[in-house]
Amino acid sequence: MQQRRDLNQVHTNKVLLNGQLNVPKWWAPTVALLGIMVLIGFTAIGIMVNKGLGVTGLSRPVYWGLFITTFVFWVGISHAGIMISAILRLTQAEWRRPVTRAAELLTVFSLLTALFFPLMHAGRPWRIIYYIIPYDFSRGIYPNIRSPLIWDPVAISTYLTGSTLFLYVALIPDLGNLRDRTTGWKNALYTILALGWRGNPRQWQMQTIGGILLSALMLPIFVSVHSIVSWDFAIIPSVEGWHSTIFAPYFVIGAVHSGVSAVVTMMALMRWLWKWDDFIRPEHFDALARLLIVVATAWLGFTFLELIFAVYGLDAPELALREMQIFHWPWNLLFIIFLFTGYIIPVGMWLFKSVRSNIALMFWSSILVNIGMWLERYLIIVPGLARKQPFVFTWEAYRPSGLEWLILVWSFAWVTFLMLLFSRFFPLVPLFEQKESQVFTDDVKIGRAKVPAIIREID
Repeated sequence: MQQRRDLNQVHTNKVLLNGQLNVPKWWAPTVALLGIMVLIGFTAIGIMVNKGLGVTGLSRPVYWGLFITTFVFWVGISHAGIMISAILRLTQAEWRRPVTRAAELLTVFSLLTALFFPLMHAGRPWRIIYYIIPYDFSRGIYPNIRSPLIWDPVAISTYLTGSTLFLYVALIPDLGNLRDRTTGWKNALYTILALGWRGNPRQWQMQTIGGILLSALMLPIFVSVHSIVSWDFAIIPSVEGWHSTIFAPYFVIGAVHSGVSAVVTMMALMRWLWKWDDFIRPEHFDALARLLIVVATAWLGFTFLELIFAVYGLDAPELALREMQIFHWPWNLLFIIFLFTGYIIPVGMWLFKSVRSNIALMFWSSILVNIGMWLERYLIIVPGLARKQPFVFTWEAYRPSGLEWLILVWSFAWVTFLMLLFSRFFPLVPLFEQKESQVFTDDVKIGRAKVPAIIREID
């Protein structure tokens, strides 16, 4: 049972389509500002491709830095779509309805952004093809299938294809709705994209079955993608702190933690910017906070398990790495910030219902989580490489250059820019999901009072 508001279809169409039929005043200047930031970011990327990786702070032995940290971060954010949409769809959680589209969008755009970083890190992006496709059959030169450069493109391209299809199938009923309310070129565009949608029982049946099947098919991909990203590290035994058998589940649960927190951030912004108070309500934030408490606690358990492995194994280099991470400046400061922002502060806040129902506090606490989760990836990658390895004849501290920080900021502006462009042409909240939820509503009697609630008959 869940509290709800009785909303008719006319009100639902009017409010949720206001971003497509009536452009908000803030939209154009915001998109223009983000567009300038995106252009500056692409200029920085072009300079780096032209000049080479020497303009970054990368050096031996720290050959992975801000770029790979941000790559892992955005792949983690992309897990929001499957966690919120696919898993909660299969479990028939009613509170998922207003946030499924935003979570699916975040998945697609995060993956697109993540793909940029390995390409940039390659230095010569056009030569990536040599690592993926056999390019000299006469001499028998083939890619090394044991390399992460093979695993990552296959996993991420599969995930991106499935996520895009998942998003499109759920979007078809709303495309038909927009087709019937527009004229001119927009009507032609929506007519093509709607694929002849008329909303008859057969089409609804096929759309529902398609959504359920795609949800089930995406689950193994959901688990495998970040597991494969974790193996980029775990298969390198020469780097201290990376050869851990728990990396796959550790990375997956961390990805869910950061991804769901990013959805909370998006929900708050959508509610404030588009005035969707009737559709994105405090109980949705409360439900997501409860989910995050469980996920964050599981993630914290893996975090301490990783540290305990060093103590249990009594491996001197591993112990030296953990000592550097926790007790040596500036790593100890980063570790404290990571622990407090990733778990202690937000989870401590979410334990109170007054905080879980306070949208402003949920917004800021979710941002804290992703600050902590980005730092977690940084602390996994850089300190292990920063310690002197065998046969390394130079030993330099890694300091990200201004260009690296600029490209990091670009990635956030790029995702936000794509989200706002999408919102101009397509609804961010599924109309059919909201209307369907009204079908499952009724007044239930509790004691002497009648309470509006969502109910579902079980055969």
